[in-house]
Parts: sequence; C-alpha cells; structure tokens
Amino acid sequence: QVELVESGGGLVQAGGSVRLSCAVSGRIFGGYAMGWFRHSSGKEREFVAAITWDGGDTYYTDSVKGRFAISRDNVKNTVYLQMNSLKPEDTAVYNCAAGWKLPRDSKGSYDYWGQGTQVTVSS
Repeated sequence: QVELVESGGGLVQAGGSVRLSCAVSGRIFGGYAMGWFRHSSGKEREFVAAITWDGGDTYYTDSVKGRFAISRDNVKNTVYLQMNSLKPEDTAVYNCAAGWKLPRDSKGSYDYWGQGTQVTVSS
C-alpha cells in the first residue's frame, strides 16, 4: 500500500513563505513524477507544480511561476513545495500526488494522492 502524507501548511501573512513536504511510503515502483495540486471552496482542483523522477524537469502553473519551487529528495522519498511571496488567492488545500503518466499537469496522470494540507494566506 502506498501512502502520501503532506505537512507544513498553516496560516501565513501575505508576502510570507511556507514550505510544504510530502513523504511517500509503501510499495511504489520508482520513476514516478510528483505533483502538487490545490483546491479551495467553490473551485476545481487545479495543478500547481510537478517534477520528474530525476528532478531534471519541473512544471508550474502560470500563477505561481517565480514564486513557488518544487524539489524532491529520492533518498528521503520526499517532495517539497517552497512557496514564497504568498497571496490571499493562494489559500487552498494542497495535495501531493505520484504518478507515471503524461501530461504532468493533469489530475488523471497521478495514481496516488495525499490527504492534503491547508494553507491560509491572510491579507
């Protein structure tokens, strides 16, 4: 059984920073990409960022480019999302996901999901 557990969310002021972590455990084949998605009340779940297995390629939605950075440590089986210059519109539940399919920015490309961690940005 594969488990993804997010941590690091919380309440932060606009302009501040937060670092999310996602730990992967269980019987999972290597080579998987990791993604971060978010959803908030009344909105569809949207893609935020993704990273390939070797970390050689990263992908971001336009609204977070230059502010967020995704990285991973395959020794620790953990992926990170560094979130800087946060805005109130970044408020959401952030989920990490693992998968092998393309495209990287599609929910359907991921097979395993975490429960999510809340990030609230106050103005």
